[in-house]
Amino acid sequence: MTVIRFRCAKRTSKADAMSIGVFDSGVGGLTVHRALVERFPAADFIYLADQANAPYGGRPGEEIVELTKAGCIRLFEAGASVVVLACNTASAIALRRLQQTWLPGYRRETGRALNVLGIIVPTIEAATGLPWEHEADRRGEQVQKVDVLGVFSTPGTAGSRVFEIEIDKRKQDLAVFSEPCPNLARLIEQDANRAVLAAEIAGHVEALRRRIGRHPDRAVLGCTHYEIVADLFREALPPGTPLIHQPDSTADALARYFERHPEYDLGSSGGRRFLTTGTPGEQNGLVAAFWGGPLVFEAA
Repeated sequence: MTVIRFRCAKRTSKADAMSIGVFDSGVGGLTVHRALVERFPAADFIYLADQANAPYGGRPGEEIVELTKAGCIRLFEAGASVVVLACNTASAIALRRLQQTWLPGYRRETGRALNVLGIIVPTIEAATGLPWEHEADRRGEQVQKVDVLGVFSTPGTAGSRVFEIEIDKRKQDLAVFSEPCPNLARLIEQDANRAVLAAEIAGHVEALRRRIGRHPDRAVLGCTHYEIVADLFREALPPGTPLIHQPDSTADALARYFERHPEYDLGSSGGRRFLTTGTPGEQNGLVAAFWGGPLVFEAA
C-alpha cells in the first residue's frame, strides 16, 4: 500500500498551544470528538483525519507508527497541547511506542507540556469496571461464571490482542473474543448504503456467534468508525445487548486526566477546526447524518 506523507505547518510557540487535538485515520474519530466537545464545550479543538492513508487496520505496524507520529506532529504544530488518538489501531499499535521512544525527546525539543493519549485504556476500564492500575489477584480459584465480551475491530486491533491481554490481567471472569472486520471502516468512509453496511455487520455478528457458540453478553465497537452505525450493530445483536461506547468512556477518562494535570492549556474560545490529508470539503452523507449537518474539512 502506498503511504502518502503530508506537510507539517510551522511550529507554534508555547504561548500558542491552546487546544485539544483529535487524530484518526478517517472520520470515525468524529464520534470521540463530539463526545469531547460536549464534555469540554469551552475548549478549542483541532481534528485531523489522515484520509489519504485510511484505513489503518490492514497496514504494517511500522507504517502505522510513522503515520500516527506524523499526525501528532501536525496537530502539535497547529497548537494542540494534548492529542487524543481516536483510532483503536493507532492506540493499540503506535501509542506506547510514541510515548516511550519519541515523545520525551519531542517535548525537550519544543519546550512544551505535550502528551498523546489513546482510547483503549478508557474502554478497558469501562469494560472491566476497574481502574487501569488494577491487576487480578490470581489464586487459582475456579471461576464459576464467565461473561463474554465481543470486540468488533479492524484486523490491526484484533491482531494486537490488546483487549484480550489487558482484560485478562485485570478480570478473570471476563472472556474476550475479537472479530476483525476488514472492510467495514472503508465502507463507512466510502458512504456505503445502509443495506450494504447492515449485511456486512450482520455477517460479522454471526461469525462471532459461531466462534463463541453463542452471542456475547456485551460488545465493544472497537473502531471509532463503527459508532457511526451503532444502530446497525444493535439490530444485528440480540435485543438488549449492552454496547460499551468508546466516546463516552474516553470523555470520562479525559475529564479525570485534566483534573490531575492542569498544566495542559486547552484553550477557552470554543474554536473548532477540521483538517484532512485527503480531499478537503464536505464529508459524506453518513458523516453529515451523524454530525447533524454538513461538515467541511480544510486541507492539512
